[in-house]
Amino acid sequence: MATQHYLGSCQCSAVSYEVDADLDKTVTCNCSRCQRLGIVLAFAAPDAFKLKSGEENLTEYRFNTRKLRHLFCKTCGIEGFAYGNSPMDGSPMVAINVNCLEGVNPRALTSHHYDGAAA
Repeated sequence: MATQHYLGSCQCSAVSYEVDADLDKTVTCNCSRCQRLGIVLAFAAPDAFKLKSGEENLTEYRFNTRKLRHLFCKTCGIEGFAYGNSPMDGSPMVAINVNCLEGVNPRALTSHHYDGAAA
């Protein structure tokens, strides 16, 4: 699939963004948050991500190690993305909720599973 350009938004479209991401490398996780949300994640460098609208409509949630900034829409509650650092090398990254990308069926992707419940 390689890196492609995608548009994403929350359910009510108050928050929207665009991102260049490789959906061949998506991840599912069974941590206490991701499991409940059914999130499929893709990761991008900060310069490949642009928040287009809704910064004022975002609220933040941090849990466990409090290192990831989970951002979600104050109106509809959807988490479209999170800011953090790569566990591999510590570099800044954006975790994208693939469920929020236009024209993408996340269930059709072959995702790598991360055992966040054991981490």
